[in-house]
Amino acid sequence: MTQKIKKKQIAILGSTGSIGTQALQVIEEHPDLYEVYAITANNQVDMLIAQARKFQPEAVVIANEDKYAELKEALSDLPIKVYAGSEAICQIVESAPIDIVLTAMVGYAGLKPTISAIKARKMIALANKETLVVAGELINNLAQQYRTPILPVDSEHSAIFQCLSGEVGNPIEKIILTASGGPFREFTYEQLQTATLQQALKHPNWEMGAKITIDSASMINKGFEAIEAKWLFGVHPDQIEVVIHPQSIIHSMVQFEDSSIKAQMGMPDMRLPIQYAFSYPDRVRSSFERLDFAKYSTLTFEQPDVTRFRNLALAYEAMYRGGNMPCIINAANEIAVEAFLGERIGFLAMSNIIEKTMQHTSFIAQPTYDDYVATDAEARRIAAEMIL
Repeated sequence: MTQKIKKKQIAILGSTGSIGTQALQVIEEHPDLYEVYAITANNQVDMLIAQARKFQPEAVVIANEDKYAELKEALSDLPIKVYAGSEAICQIVESAPIDIVLTAMVGYAGLKPTISAIKARKMIALANKETLVVAGELINNLAQQYRTPILPVDSEHSAIFQCLSGEVGNPIEKIILTASGGPFREFTYEQLQTATLQQALKHPNWEMGAKITIDSASMINKGFEAIEAKWLFGVHPDQIEVVIHPQSIIHSMVQFEDSSIKAQMGMPDMRLPIQYAFSYPDRVRSSFERLDFAKYSTLTFEQPDVTRFRNLALAYEAMYRGGNMPCIINAANEIAVEAFLGERIGFLAMSNIIEKTMQHTSFIAQPTYDDYVATDAEARRIAAEMIL
């Protein structure tokens, strides 16, 4: 008699976003391996309703409580538990049947539910980089305390994670984070002064949400990934190098003490790192596009220009200073990006707002969780005052 494989029960925080929708595609492709236990969204109630009807999870949560009645009514004919509010998201991840929590919420909002999931000893598939940017030390300590594994879903960190497989005990000399360079890679400083929102939203290689696409265009995204890598892989900021690789075929690399470099390659498709986090340590067959070297006969690399892309330098400064400084830069960036998306400020103004917020927000060398909450609020207020 063949033993029935228990399906992994997955909670997706941020199921209506770019990562969340692609995670659902992975689950749909492997219904024998994975099952959706819970899905959550912030505002997109229509898409959340459609996902709930299709995947029939145990529970659905909408963070915006104003949308609760609409969600509840739309799903009233199904045996699905419906909740609302940010606290409900923190509570749902503690549900006993859940095996994996995919944190795909955008921004600072992902921190608190990730902490709840860690304390509930759920495996974390981490797609919300802000969690480690804002509170890396706290998250690492909690993960060790509760013996909760954190599997990276960002394509770059998944690549590093895969390169380190089988290398236990071999010290890392350097992590090389690859960056596409975004839509403005070849823009001059003068051109960046008049760069439009529409131009910034046209990423050359990846399909992503608006916030992360702007973060990629300003290259602060790569700075955040460097901070995330510091915490995920236990390296010093000096050991993290960013290299522009416009083709996005090499997703990142690790250099070891013997000078050997391992790279993970593949087509730019976020479903691959999502699936790897779900299936780890196994690799599962997929229908994803295969890399054809005949079509990519040239792979190029160049150094990032931190004069044109100041946000990358500011993120490294925050990483070196430590304490609550990464929390400050994250909060300032969220406010600045929101203003740029609303076309209230220009592209380069985002860097000015971030730099001034870093200068004027109270610095705390060894912050607690409550300090992070207070810092986030203070930095947002300071950044917002500059935009008025």
